[in-house]
Amino acid sequence: MFLFILLYLALVIVRPHEYPAYVDSGIPWLQIALGGALVAWLFNGTRNFAAPQFPLLFCFLGVAMLSIALTGWVGGSLEVLERFGPAVALFVVVANAITRRERVRSLMVALALLTLVPAVHGIDQKASGIGWTGVPLIQDGRIQYLGIFNDPNDLGMLFVIVLPMVFYLGSRGGLMGLRRLFWLAAAGVLLYAIFLTDSRGTLLATAAVAGLFAWRRYGAFVAGLFGAVGFVAMLVLPSRLQELDVSEASAHGRVEAWYEGLQMFLSSPVFGVGTNQFSDLYRLTAHNSFVLVLAENGIVGFTIWVAFLTYCVLMLLAMLRHPLAADGATGLVADDRRVALTLLLSFAGCMVCAFFLSRTYVVVIYLLAALMVGTYMEARRRAPDLPAFPLSRDLVLWPVVGCIGVVGLYIVVKVLLALV
Repeated sequence: MFLFILLYLALVIVRPHEYPAYVDSGIPWLQIALGGALVAWLFNGTRNFAAPQFPLLFCFLGVAMLSIALTGWVGGSLEVLERFGPAVALFVVVANAITRRERVRSLMVALALLTLVPAVHGIDQKASGIGWTGVPLIQDGRIQYLGIFNDPNDLGMLFVIVLPMVFYLGSRGGLMGLRRLFWLAAAGVLLYAIFLTDSRGTLLATAAVAGLFAWRRYGAFVAGLFGAVGFVAMLVLPSRLQELDVSEASAHGRVEAWYEGLQMFLSSPVFGVGTNQFSDLYRLTAHNSFVLVLAENGIVGFTIWVAFLTYCVLMLLAMLRHPLAADGATGLVADDRRVALTLLLSFAGCMVCAFFLSRTYVVVIYLLAALMVGTYMEARRRAPDLPAFPLSRDLVLWPVVGCIGVVGLYIVVKVLLALV
């Protein structure tokens, strides 16, 4: 099963099946790899659905299918299942594949090495104007890759998610320092590739990750100072952050799209206007994953999605606060906390990017969530006193949280519109 997962990750990130020499092969490589992982899991894998994210994600898939069916297009439900189903399947398989602590590190190593391919491709693309895949720079000189990463913003989100993992791997030393040197060099490649995407959301996400790490490591004052210096540095460097202004055309268009998304929600508040219907009802995409799910899946889908993501954060925070086991005892060790912090940093970067992108249904988010959930379930096997987070306990809480989230989005959009 683990080999099929690694193969699927290679296909999702490197996307060799979309290279010019193989794009017309007609072989459904992604479906074969994921299907193999599912079959192997069904026959030989651990089946653990104790975490609340499992029923929440299944419910979210059901709501996404129902929302489009309620518009009168019943066949759209099958299209949603075809497009979003693989992300759900990958979440289930990866979360259950982490049966040992070493599996988390193995997946981090795989993700880091695979992500270096589009990063190096981007550097080569910037130097020559076109990468070895045949994909050129976009018109304003920003790097891009293939498939789901053909947008610099999506590519940047991948880099930001993997960056904390690379720093974690580099902190472990070994091989007379060569391992640390390799991963630090890899971090440098990713940071330069992030700069080449020239994605404002990605640059802000990178700053948020660095600030969160500094706050955790050195305290709020140092984090604030570090964040201020870093933000000024990004403004000085030649990038699109220098154009960051609510009244700037691109930013203004995003705020208008958020406002239109809220209007769609008000027109159909329970189940939304239907999955994948935002762009059919407005000239732009939502440019915000939270607004997108609220508009397309209503308060029901929004609440489920927010609960799914929040539980991931709560799990990692529980690991960071849990006492370490005494020498020779079974329980959490110092490396568990480092892994939890790494995944929390990756998630923070992912969510900052998601706030400026319409990526509610992309597989990368659910891959990261699977790592978080799988890590926690494996930790609970060694430390059973970690909280279980039963969903039944919070059934009243989450609708309240969802309503508060809607109000928060509304206030943010109204404030930004007033500044235009």
